[in-house]
Amino acid sequence: MSIPANSLYRCEQIRACEQQAISLYQLDENELMSRAGSEAFFLITKLYPQVRHLAVYCGAGNNAGDGYVVARLAHEHGLFVTIYQCKAVADLPFAAQHAALTAINAGVDCQAADEPIDSDAELIIDALLGIGLKGPVHGVIASAIHQINASGLPVVALDIPSGLNTDTGKVENFCVKANTTLTFIAPKAGMYTADGPDYCGAIHCCSLQLDACVSKLAPAAHLLNSATLPLPLAERKKNSHKGSYGHVLIIGGGPGMPGAISLAAKAAMRTGAGAVTVATWPEHAKSALPLIPEAMISAVKTANDLMPLLARATVCVIGPGLGESEWALNLFLTAITSQLPMVIDASALRLLSEYAQLDDNWILTPHPGEAACLLSSSTDLIQKDRYQAAANIQQQYGGVVVLKGAGTVIQTAEKDTFVCPRGNPAMASAGMGDVLSGIIAGLCAQGFSLADAAQCGVWAHAVAGDQVAKKLGGTGLLASDLFDVLPHILNYTE
Repeated sequence: MSIPANSLYRCEQIRACEQQAISLYQLDENELMSRAGSEAFFLITKLYPQVRHLAVYCGAGNNAGDGYVVARLAHEHGLFVTIYQCKAVADLPFAAQHAALTAINAGVDCQAADEPIDSDAELIIDALLGIGLKGPVHGVIASAIHQINASGLPVVALDIPSGLNTDTGKVENFCVKANTTLTFIAPKAGMYTADGPDYCGAIHCCSLQLDACVSKLAPAAHLLNSATLPLPLAERKKNSHKGSYGHVLIIGGGPGMPGAISLAAKAAMRTGAGAVTVATWPEHAKSALPLIPEAMISAVKTANDLMPLLARATVCVIGPGLGESEWALNLFLTAITSQLPMVIDASALRLLSEYAQLDDNWILTPHPGEAACLLSSSTDLIQKDRYQAAANIQQQYGGVVVLKGAGTVIQTAEKDTFVCPRGNPAMASAGMGDVLSGIIAGLCAQGFSLADAAQCGVWAHAVAGDQVAKKLGGTGLLASDLFDVLPHILNYTE
């Protein structure tokens, strides 16, 4: 039995799985450690076949034991190995102590962790902390992390980079920056959001033959994956028309902010919406038309002007360039009472925080700053646990929550959690959120559920960003650059 490749777990779940393996399958910690070290070593030889000299940093717990097993196996297979010890063998837990003594008795060279790294070393193995991190790193472990990161050598982390929170992906102060992470039993939730993507490198899973145990656990989160999404878009019937694919109404573009609605509108059209209407500040209506000639542009001065537009729409986006003026507030209050499915973004989220209500018929798309506003919190606290922040917003406001950022987190009304492994820092530019809102709305207009629209929209947006960044590089990417590749992604999928 194998676990789904997109399932992610928390530290306490992995601990429970280990205890179940010990109690139900008569395994002991020595056997689990042996499996971890063995699977890791043979994967290292596969990933780094030319490497002949390892520097293995061993910490104070069972993760150190995994490192000692890797070191011994490397030595027995003719590689040169140096172990850098952060703790005396006598002070290690029993299983790790056994692994350490076995490695030492086999003849593996051991040095103190504060010794310089051997000049012949080609690869560093991080076995300092593993998943048991609690609080900031300090002392000899912090010094070892600094030495590893300053070495310039490729690094393989065992289970998780030391210093990274397993559940949240947050780095408190110091963390090993790995090129490769060999995680044990199952992938961890913290690897894919917040600081996780910056520190984990390429992630590979060593199951330790415990899939049967893991399969009994409910995943803490799921990785978005094109194979599990309702993509590509279904082939259209020949006997169809623009009305068959929905009508998106986009409300925004307040005084001095005409650009955002144009991006959202074009994104909705590129996603396949049958029709798009832009409701904007009267002075912007004429200038918007050349930017998006395929859309209908309506000058909206009062809430009464908005009512007939809401009546014709299938789904509504509110927020891009909206602002927080009295005009914006009147349109916002009118829109949220319309009973339409809604995508709420940007300044409309700040208005929502002031006029809070619970509704399951909307998708909220905050970045961390807007999330902090919704929860009367701070950006730092949002980033400290992005999964919990998304869950808290969903509980307070309802609907589907898309918490944008590195490893975008989606929380559905059914309490399912998803995280996107795609996207890149080149997408950290103005207008990207407006494009995402338009994509999600375009999918809603075509009949996608709110949860499916959020997941597919986030995925398509991230993949489009990756494709464009691969072509243009990591700096200077514009939100509008995504439009040329977006239809292909939705119609054919990676």
